[in-house]
Amino acid sequence: MPEHYLGVVGLAEALGVSRHAVHKWRTRHPSGSDHPFPEPDVEVDGAPGWLPGRVADVVRWRDGLPGRGAGGGRPTLALQEYLKEAAARGFDRDEALRALATFAAEFPEMTEQELCAWIVGKWR
Repeated sequence: MPEHYLGVVGLAEALGVSRHAVHKWRTRHPSGSDHPFPEPDVEVDGAPGWLPGRVADVVRWRDGLPGRGAGGGRPTLALQEYLKEAAARGFDRDEALRALATFAAEFPEMTEQELCAWIVGKWR
């Protein structure tokens, strides 16, 4: 009986994210980086495949990603406005940053500034 693997689409569905998110993670976190994306178990004609049991490895990897803006520095104006609006809704800073990181993982094509503006716009 042949072995079953999850491709990028199957892995994305198992994680509840878009296939684009998986592609971005693999591009942004290659092997040899500080936080490399879990290597596939197989490649067929250049397409990666992971055993279904490896979904937990990817979840642990994703949980270990630093939040946007990790490393200090002054937050951008968009992030400052987002944090102010989040605080007005009862979020502490860590909760607000975790929420933003969740949106960032779901919409990797959006910049932090775009995400902040979008969320603030929805709240208003």
